[in-house]
Amino acid sequence: MGTTPGPVARGRTPSRDIEQALVDAAETVLVRDGAAAVTVRTVAAEAGVATMGVYSRFGGKDGLVQELLVRGFDALRAAVAASPASAEIDPAQRLRASGVRYREFGLANPAYYALLFEGAIPHERSATTAEHAAAAFGALVDHVRNGMATGSLAEGDAFDVAQQIWSTVHGAVALELKGLVLTENPQETYFRLLDLLLRGLAAPPE
Repeated sequence: MGTTPGPVARGRTPSRDIEQALVDAAETVLVRDGAAAVTVRTVAAEAGVATMGVYSRFGGKDGLVQELLVRGFDALRAAVAASPASAEIDPAQRLRASGVRYREFGLANPAYYALLFEGAIPHERSATTAEHAAAAFGALVDHVRNGMATGSLAEGDAFDVAQQIWSTVHGAVALELKGLVLTENPQETYFRLLDLLLRGLAAPPE
């Protein structure tokens, strides 16, 4: 997701630039070294900023983690919301594609996935973080609602159906990340799971 930031410019660096450098540094440490390595001292050193900078701008480690959570949920929302290039694709297939991208996000960003969903760094989730998490889920709800509106999916409560889908794909991705998928080809197993979901959600023939 993120890239290792360059050194922070010395001198009269704007406060916002320092905040950005600290969040970038926290992401770098998270991805490179794991959740346990994300400390105020380590992040400040990575950013080339005094440790007091973390406290004065984020109130400490928890505030910095909140920024990582927001960044992670926004990236997940972008992945789930993205639509295939073809405008002709059926809404149900758009939903399937979002499921494929969900897995791709998890496998490409295991440290973030653990932070977002497994409490890899203990924290108190803020109202802002909860808002961004809800927006990520909302992207899935939108796909479901669109499928129902166009008749590709059976009518129902889009929010509830989206929760069922998320519970299913999240469980599959979490198992794969922990090396607990026992089939020979985890990707094909996951794709068959998506197809099974779509068959169950499809609108009945007229």
